[in-house]
Amino acid sequence: MDEKSKLLEQLRIDRSESARSAPDSRRSAPIWVVYGLLLVIVAGVGAWFFLQPHGPAAAAASSAPASSVASADSSASASPAVGSTALDASGYVVAQRQATVSAKAIGRVVDLRIEDGQHVKQGEIVARLDDTNTRAALLAAQAELAQARASFDAAKVAVADQQPIFERNQKQRAAGVISAQDFDADHANYNAVQSDLKIKEQMVDVAKANVEVAQRNEDDMTVRAPFDGVITVKVAQQGEIVSPMSAGGGFARTGIGTIVDMNSLEVEVDVSENFINRVHAGQPATVRLNAYPDWNIPASVIAIVPTADRSKATVMVRVGFKVKDPRILPEMGARVSFLNDAPASAKN
Repeated sequence: MDEKSKLLEQLRIDRSESARSAPDSRRSAPIWVVYGLLLVIVAGVGAWFFLQPHGPAAAAASSAPASSVASADSSASASPAVGSTALDASGYVVAQRQATVSAKAIGRVVDLRIEDGQHVKQGEIVARLDDTNTRAALLAAQAELAQARASFDAAKVAVADQQPIFERNQKQRAAGVISAQDFDADHANYNAVQSDLKIKEQMVDVAKANVEVAQRNEDDMTVRAPFDGVITVKVAQQGEIVSPMSAGGGFARTGIGTIVDMNSLEVEVDVSENFINRVHAGQPATVRLNAYPDWNIPASVIAIVPTADRSKATVMVRVGFKVKDPRILPEMGARVSFLNDAPASAKN
């Protein structure tokens, strides 16, 4: 029993004051360090809070940047910068004034005076057709006119001869020298020559009209340029038959050549109807040709065609060039940038 008691006594934990003092002393150091750090943190937060400005001035100062940014953003969205791009669209260069020149009547080309790329003036002769028949008709009409004038002159002579005879018989009838039957016969002759004179005068007018028609037919054999321009396509050749209407056999040309007025070049673009509100007449624009992508050509909107394309949901816009340049050619592809112009208030 004594040995067991001794063993139990050795296993018992010592809870005396001296045994507890050693562990407490080891834990006391970390606790005071933690308390010190907490005090430093609290002091720093308090100092920062008291050094910050408070009251209405601080609120105004803090709200000023936000309000200024908001106002700047709202003004920028309300009025975009002048000259910035509002919309881009693609189109083609077209000529508003061009014509395929042809003769008014069917005929064979005997003289062709145009070539591709040639500049022509208004009224300049482009081609001549065979005028054998029309010239003969003109000569016949002129001969008929001469005959009508000769007949008219003869009728005037007959009236001049018959008038004094009628006036003398009229006086004799009043004096009772001649009978009423003889006077009536002379009166009838006088009326007949007067009527013949009027008929011959009308025949002269008809002959003049026939000469004018024949002259126009003769003039139609000469084809002239309707305006100043450039020949872009030469259709007919010398010796071919040209006709203003399509020939059934397909052997006749319907035109002689195409003339384009280079001063009437503009760009036609299709703008989506969802963005057509960004475009208006007179709006500045910039055109860049596909052939010269680095060349910005100043332009402006001529008009918005007042109809929409149902199949494409687009509206055609006509854009005119502000400068003329020989590098701008019909049917060239183009890119149009519609620019934001100054607001109405700024313009006023």
